[in-house]
Amino acid sequence: MTNTPLQTQPGDPNAMQFDFGANWADYIAKNFSEERVRISQQHLLNFLKLTDLNGKTFLDVGCGSGLHSLAAWRAGAERVISFDLDGNSVTTTQKLHAFSGSPENWQILQGSVLDANFLATLPKADIVYSWGVLHHTGAMWQAVENAAGLLHDESVFYIALYSKDMYVDPPAEYWLTVKRRYNSANPLMKRWMVWCYAWDETIKRSLKKRKNPFKYILEYKKSRGMSYWHDVKDWLGGYPMDFAGNQETVAFAQQRLNLELLNIKAGEGNTEYLFAKPGAQNYWVQANARYCFSQFG
Repeated sequence: MTNTPLQTQPGDPNAMQFDFGANWADYIAKNFSEERVRISQQHLLNFLKLTDLNGKTFLDVGCGSGLHSLAAWRAGAERVISFDLDGNSVTTTQKLHAFSGSPENWQILQGSVLDANFLATLPKADIVYSWGVLHHTGAMWQAVENAAGLLHDESVFYIALYSKDMYVDPPAEYWLTVKRRYNSANPLMKRWMVWCYAWDETIKRSLKKRKNPFKYILEYKKSRGMSYWHDVKDWLGGYPMDFAGNQETVAFAQQRLNLELLNIKAGEGNTEYLFAKPGAQNYWVQANARYCFSQFG
């Protein structure tokens, strides 16, 4: 790779940690709904180009709120394994598990994607999923490589990473400074920063395009079932943080991990990638063909 990501260095004495789990716990407490589960499920299936997850093992690396693990289970996954380093995220996911009747085929664990000993206890999965997580570990490329180690020969690797390509004006370095400032601020200043972000990045920009910003905020859940205000806090506070370009991510997957790109969705803060080992492509191409046929059936 010719470029290096903008990142927080592990062991940096100035490093700080955003309380991701508390934010996700608040999101579930205030915003959870069946509609959001359905939206998350549809987004998941659409990107995978599958009609369901029947017979599949789904591994959620950094499960956060647990919403997407629940969506995978609702989509028919034969087995779901969710894990997160953050205790609040584990507890929140356990609440959704209990809400769903405590299914035996959904397992929730506490552990880190950077912990090789922990990962060695996990089975290989058909779908290894990590959305907006690996860039918050302080060692993104190692986290990507470790997560990819949970693939078998016919698995797919569905990840979303913050793209350096999308942060030009202002650049990614600016946002790293904002994140440090947010995490060192008092609660009142954090609220002020959230409102300033909403005004500058959403309301003003929408008005310039003659669009209704409040409609955007209200309909924000339509993307993945998420909450605008909780995602703003996650964006401002999410630290440690790495950024990497789309091309260098694909190059890393191909050259370092021997994975081929099956699908990509760029143009927003997170770029979504779907990778597979070369031998798995025919299997997934056939699955995608069945998906496309079902859309016209």
